[in-house]
Amino acid sequence: MFSFLMTQAARARRDAQNWLEVADKVFHYRRDELKDSELAELNLRRQDLRQRVKQKADASQIKLGIEALETVLHKVGGHVYPKTALADNVEFFLAAAIIIIGIRTFFVQPFKIPTNSMWPSYFGMKSACYSVPANAPGWAEQAFRLLQLGATRHTAVAPASGELEIPFRGTQDGQLVVEYRRTQGRKWLVIPAEVREYTFFVGGEPVSFQVPADFSEVDSMVAECLLPKSPDLRPYRDEYRATGHARIKTGRHFEKGETVFSFDVLTGDQLFVDRFSYHFFDPQVGEGFVFRTRNIELLGQDQYYIKRLVGVPGDVMEIRPPVLLRNGSPITGAEAFDLNAKRVGLYKGYGNGVKNPPWLGLLGKGETLKVPESSFLALGDNSYNSLDGRFWGYVPAKDAMGRPLFIYYPFTKRWGPAR
Repeated sequence: MFSFLMTQAARARRDAQNWLEVADKVFHYRRDELKDSELAELNLRRQDLRQRVKQKADASQIKLGIEALETVLHKVGGHVYPKTALADNVEFFLAAAIIIIGIRTFFVQPFKIPTNSMWPSYFGMKSACYSVPANAPGWAEQAFRLLQLGATRHTAVAPASGELEIPFRGTQDGQLVVEYRRTQGRKWLVIPAEVREYTFFVGGEPVSFQVPADFSEVDSMVAECLLPKSPDLRPYRDEYRATGHARIKTGRHFEKGETVFSFDVLTGDQLFVDRFSYHFFDPQVGEGFVFRTRNIELLGQDQYYIKRLVGVPGDVMEIRPPVLLRNGSPITGAEAFDLNAKRVGLYKGYGNGVKNPPWLGLLGKGETLKVPESSFLALGDNSYNSLDGRFWGYVPAKDAMGRPLFIYYPFTKRWGPAR
């Protein structure tokens, strides 16, 4: 960095040390392959240059020693020297990959929150719908939103003229559920990934779009932007039960080539997870809690989940809405516990589990449970929209991965230390 302050002789000695490192590497890697004469010549030039450096010869003398050593290295270096740019780059990226894998495995791992089970403490993917497509941000603002919020645009264009119809799947907790199918798509346009594919109809012709598999906001987006206020869904529900399919007539008509709808998918909070602490300290009640699901039978998948740790082995848990009780008293240890208990702002409180096969339905009304040994209980802050321990049970202690440290993206008011 400050080489411009060095004398010419000092720079020459520094260069000589670099060449000696290369020569030493060739010697150790290839000494069993070289002829005795080649090995002797290499050693002679190594010793000569090392002696010149030791005696602090002037720059011109050191340069002559470097040139003599380089000539020998070209003859005996083999695959070690000279190295091609490709080999250098491969070695660099392999070393970088090993370091990154080591950091991710033992220290800090990035994690993206896909769903809103921890909302509003952490945000999953959300939608921003433009009910009037002409009001959607232009390309400059869209580029800014992509950088700031990870917002990706989804637009559907009418393939024909006619009324917009939306395939109906049913209702859940009084909310519309739109028909979709899971299929293979692309992440970042390159990486294969599972996606949800929705198909709407305009004038009887299909128009499809895809969203990430974990994105569950399409139903609310449709209800907000594409349907009349408080639509009567009963006829469609009856039709779906009778025939297995139904299309909601929205009453909205479009001309061929006209934009039917436009919305952005905003990325979920992306944070760094501390994987180091749990090797030395037990997880603490109230912490954000990241774990693997590979040994949770009812989930049937190997993924990473984030919830809030509410119970450790031996704890007796109970829910008396909106309060979560631990060992007979309102739970403490996190701000989210207090906010849920008081139903402050966007925190709606804790709700009882409901028996709904194949889910367990733990912590139902009037029920208590005791957390078993070598297990943890984890619940979402967004209790009424969280698939958590009430439904699939306990997290094995061996699958506890770490706690969230820092929200590094997107760049919103939540950026900073994780709560």
